Amino acid sequence: MARIVVAEFMDERAVAKLAAVHDVLHDAALVDDAPRLLREAAGAEALIVRNRTQVRGPLLEAMTRCKVVGRLGVGLDNIDVDACAARGITVIPATGANALSVAEYVIATAMLLLRGAYASTADVAAGRWPRAALSGGREIAGKTMGLVGFGSIGQRTAALAKAVGMRVVAFDPALPAGHAAYEDAGVEPMSLDQLVATADVVSLHVPLVDATRGLFDARRIAAMKRGAVLINSARGGIVDEAAVAPALKSGQLGGAALDVFAVEPLTADHPFADCPNLLLTPHIAGVSVESNKRVSSVIAEKVLEALH
Repeated sequence: MARIVVAEFMDERAVAKLAAVHDVLHDAALVDDAPRLLREAAGAEALIVRNRTQVRGPLLEAMTRCKVVGRLGVGLDNIDVDACAARGITVIPATGANALSVAEYVIATAMLLLRGAYASTADVAAGRWPRAALSGGREIAGKTMGLVGFGSIGQRTAALAKAVGMRVVAFDPALPAGHAAYEDAGVEPMSLDQLVATADVVSLHVPLVDATRGLFDARRIAAMKRGAVLINSARGGIVDEAAVAPALKSGQLGGAALDVFAVEPLTADHPFADCPNLLLTPHIAGVSVESNKRVSSVIAEKVLEALH
């Protein structure tokens, strides 16, 4: 029987599946108690985390018995994958399991920001009638969705975008223009510069690595179509947040939905105060009741396989 430590929230049915075979500690607050996390990790053959647990440095040094790290999600920037490999620790992401949740987030926020009419509840309830002010919204059908990154999440987003009548173009440095994934999805490959100049909605689906850090800075945002919408549900740091606020206030950006940030949670002096057409969410694009079940189930299965 192996010791499994789950340091963040996980679906209880998946936890029960692990506990039927192994000794399991599941404590969603463990990530916030560094001394206890180090102690528990020292005796664990498996560690299961989301994006907040930093599997590097002192924690990794403490994981002397660990054989596998299960990631309840897909991004691996909180895990030193190379150092894990050097220690013989297998790192397992839940690839594809939260793709639908993220794709729905992208389409929903794109619709909200293009239409610009769904924040009027208080006015209407108070007897005001801002009909003229809110009659200039845009339909999503016929617009161009530009996907920066065309992996499993980008491909699922493309399918939903096409279903609501969008043209879809994509850029992915890992996929050559002739890759079958584009043709299979009915998506036109483009260079990043072409995509940025063409798309009415730009949605980011790339990992945070040196090449993507600050990828959407003031210069690139200025190169977007005036009034286009920017959505980041990938990783904080890919978008220069300081460049978003002035672009929204000037109208260069017609809207922005940001689910991820360079520092989470935001600090009190963040520049997003009084920005128009801005949706901020706390890193939940990939988290829904259904996706949590899928992600947790996938990781439970794969961790059990790795331990046997």
